Amino acid sequence: MMKTNPNPILCIETILYVEDQEKSCAFYQQLLRKKADLHVPGMTEFKLAEHFKLGLMPNDGIAKILENKTPHPKEGNGIPRCELCFYVKNIELEFDNAEKCGATLISPITDRDWGDRVCYFSDPDGHIIAFAEKRR
Repeated sequence: MMKTNPNPILCIETILYVEDQEKSCAFYQQLLRKKADLHVPGMTEFKLAEHFKLGLMPNDGIAKILENKTPHPKEGNGIPRCELCFYVKNIELEFDNAEKCGATLISPITDRDWGDRVCYFSDPDGHIIAFAEKRR
């Protein structure tokens, strides 16, 4: 009988397609309060947890890989295409930091029906960033 790994996924990396890699790198370094773990032309990565990385890839870079089989990612700039939801210890601190970073406020800290306190922002490319905290 063949043994299988019950969870073959070793790491998750969410990659955001961005218009300006340098601008987005600077934004996320300030928002996350950490330097990028990898920053080379075409890819920026932040290791945020043991098995999770956040990547930033220029629109034109991924367009080359996609070879015109999908619309060019730049056609979606400013349109919310994903949400990054970060559960945090101090939502007020993260809210203030996001405002200082220049993130666009979408919704202030609010108690949500699902039991969390959450606020929503968008980054320079329109990706949604949520900070959440479990209600006590």
